[in-house]
Amino acid sequence: MTQPALTFTAPVGADGAPLLVLGPSLGTSSILWEDVVPLLAGSFRVASWDLPGHGASAPATAAFTIGELADAVAEGIRELGAPALYAGVSLGGATGLELLLRHPEVVARAAIVCASPRFGDPEAWSQRAAQVRTQGTGSLIVGSAQRWFAPGSIERRPVLTGRLLHTLRDADDASYALCCDALARYDVTARLGEIATPLLAVYGEHDGVSPEEHARAIADGVRDGRLARIDDASHLAPAERPDEVAAVLRDFFGGAR
Repeated sequence: MTQPALTFTAPVGADGAPLLVLGPSLGTSSILWEDVVPLLAGSFRVASWDLPGHGASAPATAAFTIGELADAVAEGIRELGAPALYAGVSLGGATGLELLLRHPEVVARAAIVCASPRFGDPEAWSQRAAQVRTQGTGSLIVGSAQRWFAPGSIERRPVLTGRLLHTLRDADDASYALCCDALARYDVTARLGEIATPLLAVYGEHDGVSPEEHARAIADGVRDGRLARIDDASHLAPAERPDEVAAVLRDFFGGAR
């Protein structure tokens, strides 16, 4: 296994404010957070990172684990100025949990958004990886749209949702497949009790991938956890309901309204 190379955006926001680092879901990029960033930049210096082969990050050159993704994020946070606040969606949330286990000193508080301590059957991830290796990420667009967005989200936000689906199509096939391989091996259920960093588990009302019970398991499993729901959202809550997501993050991280 190899620590992947990740690209971070330059922080934007108030000089001297706390650093807030945002993580993406599988198949997306920093676009996922772009409507939330302006809502948080008055209180924080906000940066985001892209998965290997997604957005601005170079394709992966070897297999990696979610823990190694967390190592790369920790390295980026140190370069930007640790400790930081952290919020990540889905795979970015899983990376956040590993970050809290492996590098708790670099994160002051963390929001784990639309994520799980274990994402379903490992064999399903292996099958998705095989599909992408043979058919490409374009073969996932219909199914991803159904998983990602709550009823009415695409109609309400057609431009952003379309851009997110184009990001999935444009992701590097090999890197996406390696992310699936890493998710097949990921399971921090038995280690949640080791996490002492204050944590907010956020779930979307209609999320079938990481439903309320997964978020509740995280919030109840860590030493200092709490729970928040985003109404009328599914698996990509920051894109679907940016105002609501920004509000719960400000409340948890202590930013001014």
